[in-house]
Formats: sequence, C-alpha cells, structure tokens
Amino acid sequence: MNIKLQKLNPYAKTPTYGSSCSAGADLYAATEDNIDVQPGETVIVPTGIAVEIPDGYVGLVYARSGIATKKGLAPANKVGVIDSDYRGELKVVLYNHSSAPAVVESGERIAQLIITPYLKCEFTETDSLSDTARGGNGFGSTGR
Repeated sequence: MNIKLQKLNPYAKTPTYGSSCSAGADLYAATEDNIDVQPGETVIVPTGIAVEIPDGYVGLVYARSGIATKKGLAPANKVGVIDSDYRGELKVVLYNHSSAPAVVESGERIAQLIITPYLKCEFTETDSLSDTARGGNGFGSTGR
C-alpha cells in the first residue's frame, strides 16, 4: 500500500521500518532543538509530516519500546488515532513516566505508526444481550 506523505518542515523524516517484518513505521521528532521532558510532564512532539490515509483505514500511533524503557517516554493517550480524513501534521503526545528528566532529541524515533483497516459498525439499542459463560464479570474474571 502506498501512503502519500507531505513534509511540513525541514527537520521532517519519512517514517521507516526497522526490519522487513516490522508492523510499525518509526516516526521521528522533527524539531530544531531537543525537548526536555520533566518527570510527570507531557509534551507535544511534532513529526513534521502529514499523511493521506485511505478511506477504510486508520493510522494508530503506538509507543516504541526503546524510548519507553530507556527514557520512560510513551504516548500519553496510549494509542493515537489518525482518521483517514485528517490532513494535519502528525504530532505525538509523550508523557514522562519515569522519576528522571528525559530528553527527546531532534531526529529521534519517538513512536511507531501502524496503518490498518477498520470496521465501521452500526449500533442498535436492545433490551437484552446474548448470554455467555463470562457474563458481566470484569477484570480478572477469566482466571490466571
């Protein structure tokens, strides 16, 4: 699949895959300067790119395990959703989960983008739902 991409600033980098089997394409910080992120702080990091996602697909922005484990930085919203009709700059909202200051370096890989199809559903109100063995039991109810 071909995704059209527009670079919006001189620091922008085209997303890249780390290996031939990578599901997510790495997104890069497109900043002139590094960004300091204090413990418990949230920052918005520009990628300098806009993309054209085809109708019927969605872009999902996930954490990169390297920056999460080494610096404590991960998307504040856990998974970012980029709808197919959005044409603005992709920005990654990073939160510092650690107890130490962290730095997002200019050009650093900050998140990963997965393009995937989705189902559009109709929701129908009803008075009852089908029964299952689990029923309405919540977290931890299916055992170990």
